[in-house]
Amino acid sequence: SDLRDVVIGALLGAEEFGFATAPLVSLGCVMMRVCHLNTCPVGVATQNPELRRKFAGDPQHVVNFMTFIAREVREHMARLGFRTMDEMVGRVDRLQVRPAAEHWKARHLNLSRILAQPDVPAHYGRRRTIPQEHRVEASLDATTLLDLCRPALTEGRPVRATLPIRNVNRVVGTMLGSEVTRKWGRQGLPDDTIHLHFQGSAGQSFGSFMPPGLTLELEGDANDYLGKGLSGGRIVVYPPTAAPYRAEENVIAGNVILYGATAGEVFIRGVVGERFCVRNSGATAVVEGVGDHGCEYMTGGRVVVLGTTGRNFAAGMSGGIAWVYDLDGRFRGRCNTELVGLEGLTDPGEIELVRSLVERHRDLTGSTRAAEILTDWPAGVARFVRVIPDDYRRMLEAQARMRAQGMTDEEAQLAAFEENERSPARVGGS
Repeated sequence: SDLRDVVIGALLGAEEFGFATAPLVSLGCVMMRVCHLNTCPVGVATQNPELRRKFAGDPQHVVNFMTFIAREVREHMARLGFRTMDEMVGRVDRLQVRPAAEHWKARHLNLSRILAQPDVPAHYGRRRTIPQEHRVEASLDATTLLDLCRPALTEGRPVRATLPIRNVNRVVGTMLGSEVTRKWGRQGLPDDTIHLHFQGSAGQSFGSFMPPGLTLELEGDANDYLGKGLSGGRIVVYPPTAAPYRAEENVIAGNVILYGATAGEVFIRGVVGERFCVRNSGATAVVEGVGDHGCEYMTGGRVVVLGTTGRNFAAGMSGGIAWVYDLDGRFRGRCNTELVGLEGLTDPGEIELVRSLVERHRDLTGSTRAAEILTDWPAGVARFVRVIPDDYRRMLEAQARMRAQGMTDEEAQLAAFEENERSPARVGGS
C-alpha cells in the first residue's frame, strides 16, 4: 500500500514521496485506461467539454486521502518508536528482509548494499541537512534575458539580440515566457515581438512553455525536452553555417522534444532523438528525421518529417496529423497502425498546407532537404505518407458535414462528438 511504501522508503533514506494513481482515483478516475483517446468517461483526462462536465472530483477528496495516509504512517512510526519523520529517515536497521529464495526473480537478489549502514560517527546526519542549490538566480533568464527584454515586457516594444549559449544553460526562455504571460495574459505578445538568436549548445528544456510573441533561434544544437509544453512561441534550430556535415543526416537535438506542447511552431534542420512530439496537442513541427516512438500519444497538432523515422511511430496517436516524407520506402513497416491509417497526400488544400510548411522550414533554417523536395514538388508529394488517427478522421468528416448544415464550429464539434459516441464502432471500445 502507499502508506507502507512511505515508511519503507523513509527507512531506506527517502525524504520526498510522489503519489499518482491513488489520488487520481480519489478524484473520480475509474482507470478505463483511455487517457490518450480523449474519451475519459468521468471527465478527468479529456478536453471534450461534454465529458468534462461529468467530472465530480473535489480538492477536498485529495486532502482527505493524504490525511488518511499521514494518519496511518504515524501509526507505523509509533510502533517503530519514532516521533518524527526526520528520526526515521535512513534507519535501515529497522528493516528486516523476508526470505524469498523460492521465487525465481528473487533467488539471486542481494540487498546487502541497500541495507548497509554507513560507518560514520553517531552525530552524522542520515537525512538532508544542506539545502539543494537550484541556482535559479544564476540562470540565463534571470541574469540576462529579463533585463534585455524589459522593453517588450513593459511596453510591448520589439527586442532583437544575439547571445552565446552553453549546455549548462537550461530552460532558457521559460522564466521570460512566464513574465510575458504575467504581463500580457494568455494571448502573449504579437508574433515575433521578442526574437533571440542563440549561438552554441543549449541545455535541457530550451524554450519550454513559451507563450506567443517569443521566437528563439538556435544556431547550434540542443539537449532533451526542447519546446516542452510549448504554448504559442516559435523555436528554430539549425547547425552553424560553417558546419562540415550534412544536417539532414546528423542529430541536432535530443529526446522528448515538444512533450505536451499545446501551441506554437518548431522548425529543426536535422535529426532528433526518440519520442518526438509525445503528447503534442496543438503545436506545428517540421523536422528532418526522428528516432523511435515519434508522435506517441499525440492528440493534436501538425507534424512534418522530412526523412526517416524510428520504429513504433504514431503509437497511441489519437489526434492531429503527421506527414512523413518516406525517403527509403520503408516507413509503413516502422509505423504502429493500431490507431492510425496511412494514405497518400491527395487533398489539394492539404498539399498546399504541407508545401507552405516545407517552404517556411527552408526559409527559416536554410534546409537543403526542404529545398531539394521543393525543386521537384510533384515528385515530392508522391513520397509523402499521411498519418491520421481513424477516430480523428471520422470526427473531421463529421464536423465538415455539420458545418455544411449551417452549424458553427463549436456546434459542429459537439454534434460530431455525440455522433461518434453513438457509432457502432465505439460500442464496447472504451
